[in-house]
Amino acid sequence: MPVINLKGHVALVTGSSSGLGSAVALKIGLAGATVAVHYRKEKSEADDLVARIIAAGGKAMAFGADVSNRSEVENLFASIDRELGSVDILVNNAGIDGIRALCGDDNPDNWEKVIAVNLVGPYYCSREAVKRMRKNHKGVILNITSVHEFIPWTGYTAYASAKAGLSMFTKTLAQETADDGIRVLSVAPGAIKTPINKSVWGNPDTLADLNRKIAMEKMGSPDDIANAVSFLVSDLAGYITGTTLVVDGGMLLYPDFKHGG
Repeated sequence: MPVINLKGHVALVTGSSSGLGSAVALKIGLAGATVAVHYRKEKSEADDLVARIIAAGGKAMAFGADVSNRSEVENLFASIDRELGSVDILVNNAGIDGIRALCGDDNPDNWEKVIAVNLVGPYYCSREAVKRMRKNHKGVILNITSVHEFIPWTGYTAYASAKAGLSMFTKTLAQETADDGIRVLSVAPGAIKTPINKSVWGNPDTLADLNRKIAMEKMGSPDDIANAVSFLVSDLAGYITGTTLVVDGGMLLYPDFKHGG
């Protein structure tokens, strides 16, 4: 059975100090990649993850930046160049849900912040990555979107719009860079058990309600996403580009229709 081997690669996983990003960075690091663990504020958590990767025999270093700030992103990539080498795997994972509010009742500053982090940030990071990957005629950019690139989410127009936009960014960038040896993909998680949504899965009633929205009737784990990402950025997925892999336990299957319309 083929084994995922990422030795010789330098990977940047944005937003990897916690949650999904942490699981992805650890998985990629255990597969042999040198990992740039990115954080915005949570330096101690990022340092802890770096220590875990190194303890397992890998190589990693923590880097801080606000992905919604272009100059900080440029400095981030320059720092990685100096310390680890040129990034040839980029996982755009950093993102925020934002504050739930209906359009018209919301604060435009909050709306714009979600777009800045979830859509503009991946653009800034991808732009820097592409410039480096083109020189070596190889690379993979993987964007973490969401089932909400497909499913509307009342009160979260910015989040859903950003994730849908990121999906089309994935496809268009894949088309632009295919001749440069660069693959561009997305993974769309469904309901994944992370600290950010503990208020849902920590309550039996809200957890039961959520599980009814999933065909497999259970939430996923961060490792479910990390496994998908590590496969897609590896040579085992070398003929896959410009598409989204949905990892959602069947949420997009409209489970309410399991027993008839």
